[in-house]
Amino acid sequence: MAFVQAPPALGNQYEDDRALRSCLNRALPRDVLAEIEPELASMGGLAGGELYRLQLADRKNEPVLTRWDAWGNRVDRIEVTRLWREAERIAAERGLVACAYERRHGMHSRVHQFALVYLFTPSTDIYSCPLAMTDGAARALIASGNEKLVARAVPHLTSRAPAQFWTSGQWMTEATGGSDVGQTETVARRENGRWKLYGRKWFTSAIGSQMALTLARPEGNPPGGKGLALFYLETRDETGRLNGIRVERLKDKLGTRKVPTAELTLEGAAAEFVCGESDGVKHIAPMLNVTRAWNAVSACALMRRGLALAGDYAKKRVAFGAPLAEKPLHVDTLAGLHAESAGALQLTFFVAELLGRAEAGQASPAQEALLRLATPLAKLTTARQAVAVLSEVIEAFGGAGYVEDTGLPALLRDAQVLPIWEGTTNVLALDTLRALEEAGGIAVLRREAGFLLQGVRAPELVKISAQVEGTLDSCEGWLKSAGKTGSAELEAGARRFAMTLGRALELALLARQAQFSLEHEQDRRPLAAARRLAVHGINLLAQVDAEESRLLVCDRG
Repeated sequence: MAFVQAPPALGNQYEDDRALRSCLNRALPRDVLAEIEPELASMGGLAGGELYRLQLADRKNEPVLTRWDAWGNRVDRIEVTRLWREAERIAAERGLVACAYERRHGMHSRVHQFALVYLFTPSTDIYSCPLAMTDGAARALIASGNEKLVARAVPHLTSRAPAQFWTSGQWMTEATGGSDVGQTETVARRENGRWKLYGRKWFTSAIGSQMALTLARPEGNPPGGKGLALFYLETRDETGRLNGIRVERLKDKLGTRKVPTAELTLEGAAAEFVCGESDGVKHIAPMLNVTRAWNAVSACALMRRGLALAGDYAKKRVAFGAPLAEKPLHVDTLAGLHAESAGALQLTFFVAELLGRAEAGQASPAQEALLRLATPLAKLTTARQAVAVLSEVIEAFGGAGYVEDTGLPALLRDAQVLPIWEGTTNVLALDTLRALEEAGGIAVLRREAGFLLQGVRAPELVKISAQVEGTLDSCEGWLKSAGKTGSAELEAGARRFAMTLGRALELALLARQAQFSLEHEQDRRPLAAARRLAVHGINLLAQVDAEESRLLVCDRG
């Protein structure tokens, strides 16, 4: 009988995830963890069982746009897949947005939420995208102080009842500019006492949402970002007709193919100001901070899924007389990936802790500044790690990793959106420089690293502490030197600088977790992860000649 390879399988994704459980054991009070653990175990069972099976069965299905009905009426109806319909129901009922706003656990509510999201995301084909924007929209509306819109929309955005639950879009990108939203061409005109929007949105994710926050320029406002205003609109009226919106097409994307991403033309879409008639970029910032945190937790979740599958496969796949799990080279490869994933997890949940503290009104000014800095760092660092880790995961399966019906290639394709969505790595690196300037320099990060490392006592971790401190010294020196030289050198090195800060913070956090695990769990795995991440290197700063960079890029001469 011909040999048939047993495929990788998943167990309960909470119970099998030592890194997550150890992180929560440190981050949460014992009574809070005891209360939410049954909920997490239930989600873990769903993610590794029923949802995962549905995901594989739904693999070939994608959203469908129907522009016209049978009688020639323009309807622009979008039908999502069965998996997404099920994901929406589960997300509402399990409170994946709601629990952050119910604040049942005070400042720990964001950690609770992110643990649920982390377990849910890999089995739902990036349904985290509309959920992230929904969470971000609720946060932006609350921050705006617009009582009318808060009363209208937030109860829907945070509902646990599927029939009442809304998701939100975020319409910023136009053909003239993605990150450079100051070039936005959408115009807002006052017509018959209402604001109407006219223009074209080039990239709008989750177009099936019931509402959206979008940028537009009221007629007469100056050019650039300052002249933009933030608007709220509902996508359909009470009869179900689109609100002055024409869906031109759904994007044919590399990954996130379950996400219905559309090009839209706004033809007099009725909208309302969220907060004032200008400074729209400033007013949408609370939404971006939340969605960037979701980006980081999605990166961690996809890495974890890939490693869970690769680990199980390594026990089953026999090559050269033994399972891959017994081959030193394969073990060494997977161990390096686990270390990167462990660092990313620590940084992401650190941001969740800071965010929860800030929303509960328990953050000091220094912690507020740290949150402003750590959010772009977490987004850019974990996104790059996810792409690198999942590329290696695909290779760990050999040819099977390259075959679509295994479901594995989608992990890498979906991960590739993470460094792009909500600001590319370069854009986030520049945002990091601005956050440092607002915070008064690198001192806020050095101080936090000192707090994280002050309890480290294991000799191996003391060495790691010195590595972190030395790296932050290098960062501070580079920042001063590049600042003196001029903005060109500062900008050119911003990516390497930000990645270094992100990796240094990951290592500091992982060292703290390792000391906790040694003392309270008698577990050396976090220590092994910290040592391995330290060996990988965290300092990416180096002297780079700008003229040589131009020479490499220039195609003439």
